Amino acid sequence: MTDHSKIMGIPVPKLTMAETVARVQAVIQAKKQKLYHIVTLNPEIAMSCQQDQELRGIIDEADLLTADGIGIVMVSRMRRNPLPERVTGCDLLFELLEAGNRRQWSFYLLGGSEETNKRAAEVMQAQYPRAVVAGRQHGFFDPSEDERIAADITAKRPDVLVVALGAPKAERWIHAYKDRLDASIAVGVGGSLDIVAGTVKRAPRIWQRLHAEWLFRLINQPSRWRRQLILPRFALKALFYKERGELS
Repeated sequence: MTDHSKIMGIPVPKLTMAETVARVQAVIQAKKQKLYHIVTLNPEIAMSCQQDQELRGIIDEADLLTADGIGIVMVSRMRRNPLPERVTGCDLLFELLEAGNRRQWSFYLLGGSEETNKRAAEVMQAQYPRAVVAGRQHGFFDPSEDERIAADITAKRPDVLVVALGAPKAERWIHAYKDRLDASIAVGVGGSLDIVAGTVKRAPRIWQRLHAEWLFRLINQPSRWRRQLILPRFALKALFYKERGELS
């Protein structure tokens, strides 16, 4: 059984990136009928789960959680039950593309603008020629189109459904349709299609190693400052959160 570290009551498995990719590979090879839902847990989702019981239920029902963001990992370390490393949605997507290129997996891209979605598909086919972009759909669609999109995904039967609708919208959408989507894996990846497409620049490796990607994004996208306010609030609340079973 996989060991876990609890973050505000949410059990996050202690898995490395390599172990996560290996698990995805095993799920795809098993060709099970049930969709395998991966949630890349970030501080925003963890905080929202404290008030939003519907979202908390979705997270609890997910098949796998990963530590998306250094805040999640740092809190686990300060609580002396450390997660091994970050497994972000963006990094996971690139690792799955690498594995998919070796194993000829098929992908469906859901999210981003039409320009970003189309460009991401083109980049993927150029850089990962043995992986297949089975279908795609931009993220600016009306809820009345949900059924059509779900039917299109099922018709294309992708190994990996990449959902870039932002959190927690991606998690809600996957959960709402998971019993009807004929795909092996579904994972929310935030704005990662923008990075694949090259419309948004990712932080250089040195910033990533220093765990300062959030600062790089803030400098390059000052409009994100309101979202970043949640980070210190999350750190304080998560650090002093009393998990069930802990002594007073």
